[in-house]
Amino acid sequence: MNPIYRKFQASVTQQLFALNQALTSCRVAPSIQHPVWCTASVNERHYRSMPTHGIGRWRHLLPRNAPKKKKEKHQMKGIFSATATSYGTLNVKVSGHDMTVVERYSQYIHNLCIRLGINVAEHYALPTKSTEVMLMQEQGTKMYVDAVLKTHERVVQLSTLNATLCPIFMDVLLKNQPEGVELSVKEHTEADFQARFKTRPELEGLISQIYQ
Repeated sequence: MNPIYRKFQASVTQQLFALNQALTSCRVAPSIQHPVWCTASVNERHYRSMPTHGIGRWRHLLPRNAPKKKKEKHQMKGIFSATATSYGTLNVKVSGHDMTVVERYSQYIHNLCIRLGINVAEHYALPTKSTEVMLMQEQGTKMYVDAVLKTHERVVQLSTLNATLCPIFMDVLLKNQPEGVELSVKEHTEADFQARFKTRPELEGLISQIYQ
């Protein structure tokens, strides 16, 4: 056989063997030959390392709350004096033991004033008063509490009331007055304004000790 042909055949065999080994190594360990391609497509997620730029934040969408202001002390409004044609500041006080009836009747008076064009300055409630009913035993001198009555009061304050309208207004109120409810009308004074607030004797005692 020709020696040139033998050399050519041997070189071709060596190339085929080397190519076969290369293909086998690629099939067995693809991650070693192409590590970037394999890990990027299967295990890694690039978006996890990217900045979010505030995604999911919502507090900046809420309006900013204004700083809380301290509650100012409730001050007494001016008292209107009576004239030749109208009354001054009047207090229409409703009191009773049933809070529902007292509240409904005071609302009726307020709505009636609006319909008649009477100016209503304020509509407020006074502190509830408790009265204990004591009974004495038949044989003995000891007394025990039998019941506790609570008195509820509501005040509808009128700034002015026309003298010609006053008789009609009072007539309507008396005709629609429910049972068990007391009705009184009087001029507003500073003592009535102070009666709206509960007394705190302990605090008053401490304040008096400070100023002594």
